[in-house]
Parts: sequence; structure tokens; C-alpha cells
Amino acid sequence: MTDDDIPDFLAALGVPGIVDAHVHFLPDRLQDAVWRWFDRLTPAWPVTYRTTAAERLATLHAAGIRHHTALAYAHQAGMLQFLNDHTLGLAAGVPAVIPTFTIYPEPGIAAETARCLAAGGRCVKVHLQVGGYDAVDPLLDEAWEQLAAAGTPIIMHAGAVSDGSGNEEYCGPAPVRRLLARFPRLRLVIAHLGTPDEDAFVQLAEDHPGVWLDTAMVFTEPSYLGPAPMHLVGRLGRLRDRVVFGSDFPTIPHQIAAQVSGLAALGLGDDWLRAVLWDNGVRLFGL
Repeated sequence: MTDDDIPDFLAALGVPGIVDAHVHFLPDRLQDAVWRWFDRLTPAWPVTYRTTAAERLATLHAAGIRHHTALAYAHQAGMLQFLNDHTLGLAAGVPAVIPTFTIYPEPGIAAETARCLAAGGRCVKVHLQVGGYDAVDPLLDEAWEQLAAAGTPIIMHAGAVSDGSGNEEYCGPAPVRRLLARFPRLRLVIAHLGTPDEDAFVQLAEDHPGVWLDTAMVFTEPSYLGPAPMHLVGRLGRLRDRVVFGSDFPTIPHQIAAQVSGLAALGLGDDWLRAVLWDNGVRLFGL
């Protein structure tokens, strides 16, 4: 399958498109810096969709992505309003974009969270490894309370990826369990199934009804995140209503189609695929 094949595949499946919970749209200068970071990785990490923002939006539409997030994340204090104005502004001008914002443990985060929710924010991005902070940092308490009360989905990168980013001490299932112990009503979507801790995060989803999983880059061949956790396929089938499609577009080393075909190859059936590609995302984001 190639990206050009996706619309026909979706039509045969009987869904109007894909809801992609894991799409990044950073401001141009920051996006270029991220790409330069990936260019330096060994082994090489090719960036398939290194194009302008307008071209990337067109690519997603042509591939059948009918709704998608615009994830951005801060790696230091002082970036939030700039990033959130960018992603919420993109959503205001592009109907396919789910209004997305981010948080960071810094003074004023409660007011910024309230501002973004009032502006229509319907999704939050949290990247514990790049941000380098503890999920239970007291500065975030009021923000978590607001997000829990609003039921806002939080796309959380909580797995420690071995790419030189560091900050592994903030990652893994333990910090997420501590967060849920304090704010049990949070709706967390664990990015990449929590790679490399997929077993623990699938268990967390089984234990906690507010935890969802996104599939970004997990079931592709070749895999750039490590071996696909095929031993978890049956359990993912049973978690059908809380698994959503994610691509990690645009900084991915393969086409979106590789992820769609990878999920289809799991053998979990058309009902599961319809749920993961469309139905669950519609329900999660209130589309």
C-alpha cells in the first residue's frame, strides 16, 4: 500500500476517512530544528514529508486523513503562548485540524490552560522526555485539574526513546501511574503504545478506563522503534474502544500507508480497524 491507495482502502472498509491523533505542526523554525536533530541520528532517520506546512496539509487530506491534531511541545519555559497561538491559529483556519495546545511546568500555566480551553482547545500534547519534567510537578496541578474536569484528551509521550534526548528518568509507566493516582479523571492517550514499555502501558490501559493508546510507528516494517510487540495483539484487540490511529507525521521514515497496512496485517478484523482508524477518534475528540 502507498498513500495513494489509502482512500480506496478506506472506502472498501466503509469509513469516511482517518482520524489521526498524532500529527505534529510546529512553527516553521522549530520544525526545521527538529528535522536537523533527526538528520544527525545514527542510524539514519529519513524524513518522508519534509515539505512546507501547506503541502503537508494537502498530503494529509489526499491520504484520507479527515481530522488530525497539530501537536507541539515546549522544551523550556517561555514557549507556551507562542506554540499555542500557532497550533490553535492553524485549527481556526483549517477545519481538518483539531484545536491543540500544550502545557509546561512554569508560572502562569493555569491561566494559559484556561485561555486555551476557552479558545476551543480540544487536545493537549505532553512530551515528558523532550520537556524533561515530572508529570506530577506541583506547577502543573491546576492545569491537570482543569483538563480532568474538561475531559480533554492528552496525547502523552511517556516512553523513553533511546535517541540521545536524555531525560529517561521522567519517562515510563511509574510517573504516569503517580499522575493518575492524583488525578484519576484524566484522559490520557499514550503515544506509540508507550514504546519501549508497551507491556506496562497496555497493562495500565487495562487497569484504568481513562487511559487510551495510540499506534504511532509501532506496527511497521521495518520498525524504527524496535521490534513490533506482536505478543500484545490479542490484548489490543480487547482494548478496541480505546486504541486510536497515530502516525507521528511528518517526521516519519516511511509513508502513512505503512502504518495503515501494518494495522490491517494484525488480523484483528474490519470492525477493529474501523474503530481504530475512525470511530474511536471521532468519539475521543468529540467530532
